[in-house]
Amino acid sequence: MTSGVRGAAPRIQLAERLNGIAPSMTLAITAKARQLRAQGVDVCGFGSGEPDFDTPEHIKKAAIAALERGETKYASVAGIDALRAAIAKKLESENGLSYKPSQIQVSGGAKQALYNVIMALINPGDEVIIPAPYWLSYPEMVRLASGIPVIVETSEANRFKITPAQLERAITPRTRLLILASPSNPTGVMYTPEELAALARVVVERDLLVISDEIYEKLTYGEIPHRSIGSLDEEIFARTITVNGFSKAYAMTGWRLGYAAGPQEIIDAANVVQSHSLSNVTTFAQYGAIAALEGDQSAVEMMRQAFARRRDVIYDGVTSIPGITCVRPDGAFYVFPSIEATGLDSMTFSQRFLEEEHVAVVPGLSFGSDKHIRFSYATDMTTIEKGIERLRRFVARL
Repeated sequence: MTSGVRGAAPRIQLAERLNGIAPSMTLAITAKARQLRAQGVDVCGFGSGEPDFDTPEHIKKAAIAALERGETKYASVAGIDALRAAIAKKLESENGLSYKPSQIQVSGGAKQALYNVIMALINPGDEVIIPAPYWLSYPEMVRLASGIPVIVETSEANRFKITPAQLERAITPRTRLLILASPSNPTGVMYTPEELAALARVVVERDLLVISDEIYEKLTYGEIPHRSIGSLDEEIFARTITVNGFSKAYAMTGWRLGYAAGPQEIIDAANVVQSHSLSNVTTFAQYGAIAALEGDQSAVEMMRQAFARRRDVIYDGVTSIPGITCVRPDGAFYVFPSIEATGLDSMTFSQRFLEEEHVAVVPGLSFGSDKHIRFSYATDMTTIEKGIERLRRFVARL
């Protein structure tokens, strides 16, 4: 341009698929807390679901060794053969799930594994049943695939678990899929093997598929044994896509490594989706994931025990506050207390709590319940104890 005259601003029209898609409130709260800390404010952060431990040393060394020997080129879209074989072995020995390596896709975190599978399965107008409270990205992924999330409200009285009768009532001719998480984010509750079997019967009888999100499977605290729904029998196994990853159990959030395992046709379709988006997971990072699965597991147990102690402290502290009720979590690293007695909705409560007491929590509205807030106890004990006292002070003023 030589005239120096600027034309009108371009007319930018965003894709309609983004209409109604909410940004991640978890990331927004974490960013706000980080901003306050940068200003010198003493913030107790309970927003992000990220372990405060470092990745175990042997995992880092395996990735460094891979980097040094030149594992820096493109890899297979579905993941390197050695990692898929290691995942298949893990699923067989630990979960009772018999998958071939070809039935496994390595992705950029469990989040992308979920997204790939949903994009591969859902057509416009297809319905996906999601029990609430839910991880905040489930409905948005379904909407991005032009599907319809069907939210089924669960109750604190039933420990936030969907019942077979509720599942049956939610099914229509357009229902394709159920998304189930055990342990759950945000509640930390788990389904017993008997409860999973009852849900599995409905899934099989009504010809549905189920995504089983098992990212928190190693972070459980003894009350209920973790069970993969796909391991119950051959019929439900044929209808299950198991999703897991390395972020939570191995403190590898920044590595972006997850996986999906399921029927060959579904994994092949998910690979097509991934081939036109991610291409492949960072090659040398995949060697770290192999070390995570095949190496020393003592660091995982150390973290699990630390989370168990924190669970007890934060649960006991929160429930000691008059007017606050909470379901005791079985796993993961979250508590999801009810704030209904305060008379505030979750957004107002969370915003005021951050502004007045400098405590960052996530509004329950993000997870499908405006009567609750979520605390992540993936933080140190000092922060937990300080946060409980600030919560007690804040609620007393309301």
